[in-house]
Amino acid sequence: MSTTAVTHAVPDWLKLHDGSLKPGVRPETTFVMVGGQPLYKLEVRPTTGTFACAVSNTVNGKRLDDAKATYPTSEAALAGGLEQLRAVLGW
Repeated sequence: MSTTAVTHAVPDWLKLHDGSLKPGVRPETTFVMVGGQPLYKLEVRPTTGTFACAVSNTVNGKRLDDAKATYPTSEAALAGGLEQLRAVLGW
């Protein structure tokens, strides 16, 4: 199972905080930009028959996601990772 570039519309909650999404060099990586700075990294990863999304802070490398969360598709994993980030940030 391979991952391909995942694109996702910028959620309204992120736009409200001067945020955007930027694809990384690797197709499975997306950066969450806030104020033009890449503050968070989302990496969609294949798991056994499903996908997961690792969410980390780019400043200190701290993981912010639920490592046990899985999703049926890579697109759902990215959406789930964004939702996990929103919840952690309280936005």
